Amino acid sequence: MADATSALHVSPVIPVVTIADPQHAVPVARALVAGGISIIELTLRTDSALESLERIASEVPDILVGAGTILTPAQADAAMAAGAQFLVSPGVTPALLDHMLQLDVPVLPGVATVGEVMAVLERGITAMKFFPAGPAGGPDYLAAIGAPVPAVQFCPTGGISLASAPDYLSLANVTCVGGSWLTPRAAVEGEDWQEITRLAREAAGLPRG
Repeated sequence: MADATSALHVSPVIPVVTIADPQHAVPVARALVAGGISIIELTLRTDSALESLERIASEVPDILVGAGTILTPAQADAAMAAGAQFLVSPGVTPALLDHMLQLDVPVLPGVATVGEVMAVLERGITAMKFFPAGPAGGPDYLAAIGAPVPAVQFCPTGGISLASAPDYLSLANVTCVGGSWLTPRAAVEGEDWQEITRLAREAAGLPRG
């Protein structure tokens, strides 16, 4: 149950979403679903993030909702209590990974080096978040990892756009990408749900390699 490989196949793009006002949570999720995206990573970067997570989990059954920016075991527990269906961390420590692996939910640990990839792989996890994708080396870096470590599938996140996503998705070891461009702040705060649906539709149509 801990491996998140199945979650990576839901969509070519996992929207990485930060919501300041919980009133926007459900409309954002529904706008993504309307555009063909049925998964969301809601970051725990605001004081009200858990409330937003709980609203989506209870009111939008058509979307797989995960909690992102998990930094501590306590955050993992709180996200689970709010209804998170998978957990995503930007990086991982032995203590955090140990705790997340005890929970009955898929986990997507963040990695940025070959050593970190190997450490997570040793724990039986083959699906990982590559973060921050752009600064850490981009598609060339992931392509190089694929030869010696072919068992791992990545969801690169960080600095990816609609234009650069195909460079990642063409790689054999990339199942999907994470992107914040689907829910721009101006569209969320301006309640422009049609724009989010349009962006989601574009992302849903991206080809995978």
